[in-house]
Amino acid sequence: MEQQRNMQFLQLAMQHLPEAKALLESSGVPLDMSKAQPVLELLMKVMNDAYELGRREALAEQAK
Repeated sequence: MEQQRNMQFLQLAMQHLPEAKALLESSGVPLDMSKAQPVLELLMKVMNDAYELGRREALAEQAK
């Protein structure tokens, strides 16, 4: 399940990659995918944490 969710998160991140690339390059920072990999992994952790937070809140709301 988590692997499937990670793939969905990665697809979402890739949809916004052109915008991120443009923002970085307009600031003079070239986008190097090999250097971006650790940032993408961090983003995946944040997205998983946000998902789990939302899931816990939904479960708590259902329990009321």
